[in-house]
Amino acid sequence: MTGSTPDTEGAVPTTEQQHEIDHYLQTYREMAGFVPPRIQARFDSLGRTDPELLLAQEKVRNLVTYTDVLDQKTVQLILFAVLAVQLRDAAKIHGHAARRAGASWEELQAAINLAYLFGGVSIANHAPSILEGVAELEAKAIAEEGTVR
Repeated sequence: MTGSTPDTEGAVPTTEQQHEIDHYLQTYREMAGFVPPRIQARFDSLGRTDPELLLAQEKVRNLVTYTDVLDQKTVQLILFAVLAVQLRDAAKIHGHAARRAGASWEELQAAINLAYLFGGVSIANHAPSILEGVAELEAKAIAEEGTVR
């Protein structure tokens, strides 16, 4: 053992890889108005240790998320509902992304109601805090961007 940590060894991204990494980071900024902290941490870590794996993950995410079949509002509402039924805190980010893509508060509530069908009362109990989290992210993005979407 040399005393190094997993985050200090590995491959350095090539100029082309770094350009792709920056492009993918921008997709998060466009989606949410910022790069979520856990996403940023993954980019930082894998960008230093395995940029090829990071790019593979992001290529798959973008292939699935940015489809010609579903518009972004629909994609984000689906992700919001899926994450809400799993009681994942990332539901707030995708709820916020859905709002940025044009979803109304009523559409978010309808997605939560659908999640309730498969998640039960726990989803209904968590819904107010999930929606409050979406509102907080929206307020943060408005403050940082200075615009309303």
